[in-house]
Amino acid sequence: MAHRAAAVALGTLCAAAGWEWAVLLVAFFVTGTILSRAGEKQKKANTRGIAEKSGARDVWQVGANGGVYGIFALASILTGESLLIIPAVGAIAASTSDTWATEVGTLYSGTARSILGLRRVQAGTSGGITFTGSVAGVAGAVFIALLSTALALPAESVTAALAGGIGGSLIDSTLGATVQSRRWCVPCGRETERTVHTCGVMTEHRGGLKGLDNDGVNLLGSMGGAALGALCLL
Repeated sequence: MAHRAAAVALGTLCAAAGWEWAVLLVAFFVTGTILSRAGEKQKKANTRGIAEKSGARDVWQVGANGGVYGIFALASILTGESLLIIPAVGAIAASTSDTWATEVGTLYSGTARSILGLRRVQAGTSGGITFTGSVAGVAGAVFIALLSTALALPAESVTAALAGGIGGSLIDSTLGATVQSRRWCVPCGRETERTVHTCGVMTEHRGGLKGLDNDGVNLLGSMGGAALGALCLL
């Protein structure tokens, strides 16, 4: 229930900033929820204990994916600066692109390739990309761009959505492949993101920055999207 309270609080904040802010946020959460529930059993079979989290979002995921957008909404309320929605669009587009890529990619593929070196990895491995997932990621950015146009946001919002969405998703994948914490289950001899593997054994830290999990990488990806979106104002 905590994640629902966090989502409601975030939604209320964005609604206070303006109905356009709320529509973009709702569009992200609704599409993300629909895609996350599609083919859940198949996704679990494809990822086979790799991913740290699956299923419904928790409060940390809400903050990681919508927190940057919410900060810009609050800043817009406090300053009255309407153009803050441009970097915010980049942030929410990055979260949308990454979410669509992950959900579609893990549904339709049991394997992926690392964004660095293109070595084959299991679907669900952070930093892993698939063709279907990549197409879905671009579609997510385009979706936010089209929605921005429909909401009559400033013209820069379209570029911000495309640059922030695609760029932010790539930043997310790159960080996932390089600095995100990697763990190892000794009995199973398998890499995982889980602190406790599906076999019930505590896993060992084997690489990356200890404590930097997928939520942290998602937050950094959203920040990268916002930064790319902000460049559209120059």
